[in-house]
Amino acid sequence: MNNNLAGETHRPGRIEVVCGSMFSGKTEELIRRMKRAKFAKQKVEIFKPSLDTRYSDVDVVSHDQHSIPSTPIDSSSTIALLSSDIDVVGIDEAQFLDDGVVDVCNDLANRGVRVIVAGLDMDFQGKPFGPMPALCAIADEVTKVHAICVKCGALAYISHRLVANDKRVLLGEQMEYEPLCRECYQRIVNDNELQGR
Repeated sequence: MNNNLAGETHRPGRIEVVCGSMFSGKTEELIRRMKRAKFAKQKVEIFKPSLDTRYSDVDVVSHDQHSIPSTPIDSSSTIALLSSDIDVVGIDEAQFLDDGVVDVCNDLANRGVRVIVAGLDMDFQGKPFGPMPALCAIADEVTKVHAICVKCGALAYISHRLVANDKRVLLGEQMEYEPLCRECYQRIVNDNELQGR
């Protein structure tokens, strides 16, 4: 028990990644960890891509409306500039950031900063998304969270896009995306191929 308590009060620099599909609780978990660090009187700073304005221009907001103040950024290099004298850095929607975020996270962790990153591990076509695979590779800890498939109730595998749009980045919510398990997603893909879509 003492070892666990010591680990919570003195954690060396590390990278924690929370990934999964949409509606799986990634942002909720990021907010929970950041608020816990803040409660422990640690200096925290949270960043999000400035293009993510779904619920708020500045706050990080989960689907169930929990929020935490954040700093919107256009480039991962801004994180390094604004993170001096910070104990815990949070990054939401990391899939939208440039690949430089991998080096930024590594540099912060090597300086003794705890870095918590949340993001989609796959895009709507099931392909690895942005810097997330590399972040998972360098992370000290990866937590994969799951939504529930809206078709059958199994653990969701992918964020299926409901609207006709081939752009890789398309901000949206329940009108644009639904979480599906692998089997239900494959059924839709096969049906679309048969119908020539």
